[in-house]
Amino acid sequence: MDVFDELLRGVRGKGAVFGRSVLWPPWSLRFTDGAYLTLCIPMRGAGWIVPETGDARHVALGEAAIVRGPAPFTFTDDPANVTAAAGASGTAGVSAGAGAAGVREVRWGEDAPDAVDRGLEFDCATVLLAAAYDVREELPQRLLRALPPVLVVPDEQDCSPMRDYLEAQIGGGRPGHQIVLDRLLDWLLVCTLRDWFDRPEAEPPGWYGALGDAVAGPALRAMHEDPAHPWTTAELAGRAGVSRTTLAKRFTELVGTGPVAYLTEWRMTLAADLLTRPELTVAAVARRVGYADAFGFSAAFKRLRGESPSAYRRAAAAAHAAERVVPAS
Repeated sequence: MDVFDELLRGVRGKGAVFGRSVLWPPWSLRFTDGAYLTLCIPMRGAGWIVPETGDARHVALGEAAIVRGPAPFTFTDDPANVTAAAGASGTAGVSAGAGAAGVREVRWGEDAPDAVDRGLEFDCATVLLAAAYDVREELPQRLLRALPPVLVVPDEQDCSPMRDYLEAQIGGGRPGHQIVLDRLLDWLLVCTLRDWFDRPEAEPPGWYGALGDAVAGPALRAMHEDPAHPWTTAELAGRAGVSRTTLAKRFTELVGTGPVAYLTEWRMTLAADLLTRPELTVAAVARRVGYADAFGFSAAFKRLRGESPSAYRRAAAAAHAAERVVPAS
């Protein structure tokens, strides 16, 4: 399996569409849901993403933006609106000028056709599609932690037919349309991430760039494909057709750590996700990541993670339970 596919296969939308909004200036949308990733796609018009800290980023029609959370951010027609509101209230506001009442927002499926019938200039509006992703797994975070707070990727493939199809799916209301939307948004998210990491301004982790190296790449792919195998430096060097010394030197230069240390870190990342599955015992998790017994696995996990597998499992279960609690109204 391709390493990029492996890392992102768990990043899936589930009812991910939380906004398809038709907006007339002056407008601002404040995102405070704390999502790990938010995908923003202007279907018509353009806007600015204003993070809590850092510079505003313009997002034009045809471009896709990803905001890495959980900090709030604002999508607006004019970043000066957010600045003015912040100066007045001490916090980043959701609108300026005419205030919140000046935000004209129409929800797709119910109000949009009626709004057009009332004579509003739909062609002058901005139509924003936004989707949130709550990434809990450790595996994809190995890659996603390298993302900047805000990234914008231009449409170099002319995805206008896909945008039209998305709009049709959102408004269609056909059976299964939410599942279709989720998968389409997953596809857009992965394509945006892939295109971003191919751009010169991206700063992917060392191991990501090493995948294409003639020496380190074969060793990395071997460890990812079969983490439970009892790999040795000599065997990994054989995959690349080089000596152990050559592999160790090149691997460390590109990845920042030696092959054996990387393998241990990779195994513990996999183990952390497996430990969230209550049907697997610690011994079963140990075997899946290449340890013959739970004792050796527990010692390695605690050395790298600072807590035992059992403690990690309890903390993860408690955090998941807390997220499921619905506050009383």
